[in-house]
Amino acid sequence: MWPLLLVVVFVVAPLVELYVLIQVGQVIGAWWTILLLVVASVVGAVVVKREGRRAWQALQDALRAYRPPTRELADGALVLVGGALLLAPGFATDAIGLLLILPLTRPLFRRLLTAYVGSRVTTAVVGHPARARNDHRRGDDVVRGEVVDD
Repeated sequence: MWPLLLVVVFVVAPLVELYVLIQVGQVIGAWWTILLLVVASVVGAVVVKREGRRAWQALQDALRAYRPPTRELADGALVLVGGALLLAPGFATDAIGLLLILPLTRPLFRRLLTAYVGSRVTTAVVGHPARARNDHRRGDDVVRGEVVDD
């Protein structure tokens, strides 16, 4: 899976960005395309700052309320990845970055992220071969002792 992901990130994504930039440039002109990229970066920075602040505040509120901050951590991760995509020059990465950051579309990606991470954590803990191998050998699950009250 990782080699395929690396090919997509380092080969396919730049080719898609280049294609989209050329197509937009042919329709509206080179200077307008550059201006549109700069405006998209500025708007993206403003949205990332606002949503990042909201995600940080929600995380702090969850920790103060002694709640597990799973939703807040997922939102923070999505805002971070979306912000990185907005920093990359290009319209396709900007569109994906905005989808990850905007409050209307983030819940969909949050559900996908938590489902993926949840399945990976369950597999890592339950399906780990070393853990399964050692569980039947361990006879030290019960510790006998005496309680002394001072």
